[in-house]
Amino acid sequence: MDTHRLGRTEVEVTQLGFGGGPLGGLFEPLDDATAARALDAAWESGIRYFDTSPHYGIGHSERRIGDLLRGKPRAEFTLSTKVGRLLVPQDPRGRTDESFAVPATHRRVWDFTRDGIRRSVEDSLDRLGLDRIDILYLHDAEQHFEEALRHGYPALAELRAEGVVGAIGAGMYHPGKLTRLVHEADPDVVMLSGRHTLLDHSALDELLPACVEHGVSVVAASVFNSGLLATDRPVAGARYDYGPAGPELLERVHRIADICEAHGVTVPQAAMAFPLLHPAVACIAVGMRNEQEVRRNIAAFAAPVPPELWIDLLGYGLLDERALLPTAG
Repeated sequence: MDTHRLGRTEVEVTQLGFGGGPLGGLFEPLDDATAARALDAAWESGIRYFDTSPHYGIGHSERRIGDLLRGKPRAEFTLSTKVGRLLVPQDPRGRTDESFAVPATHRRVWDFTRDGIRRSVEDSLDRLGLDRIDILYLHDAEQHFEEALRHGYPALAELRAEGVVGAIGAGMYHPGKLTRLVHEADPDVVMLSGRHTLLDHSALDELLPACVEHGVSVVAASVFNSGLLATDRPVAGARYDYGPAGPELLERVHRIADICEAHGVTVPQAAMAFPLLHPAVACIAVGMRNEQEVRRNIAAFAAPVPPELWIDLLGYGLLDERALLPTAG
């Protein structure tokens, strides 16, 4: 699988990365054996970039990814995790954690201070059972952005300077705030969730041009917009950005699917290929929870997408004209 270097660092990622959110039991329970089979299948397929976070299942995702990676040569994979939430033990008393179907053994405490970030990194390394993290992101800092920018980011830069991590940045869904980070700091990479997809082109306004200007790489996450683009046609109860998809969006996806079918392409194939058309995008990170999803996504990722598809989608008003097409200069 092709790899790309992040920014001006030595850190490389495969073009398809494993998103660890579902391994935390997102929306429904997940057992360790199923998670292990998914990770094994990803490794066998050539995926070497694995992304996780303390937030995903209050540590379950980090632990499960660590269980795989501890048995692999350290030089052969790239690992990212995130900071901004500390996990504090508590008595679950029969409760289940937020959107993750795991016992609520911990609660999250927002903390973008220097000490909080260093503690978060230490805790993550303990859960992972590894000696270092390759990429560290400020996570979901939309509502805490000033603190994250003024205090959290310098803490990440300090860790990078010390060689504790190889690349730093932030993972958010808000392209405007990521653009500020790119302009006001010196990140190597940003992880953008759901804002450079077949259905949402808002990153083309400012963020992607800023990343090209400053030499910052982009990891495009949530390329299926939480599931709406993950099937050939929308299914009942399809989610868009973690909520029910509305009728206008459903109609739009059906129109995209019609054009895809005319070119012998599926919606998931197009959804995975689209973000990588832009020169700033180094990688897509796709959340996967079982072996079947991994193998299906690998096949979709490997499928060729003809340039004419993008031309037709653009012609029918389904792609932003600023999107970089394969035939563009």
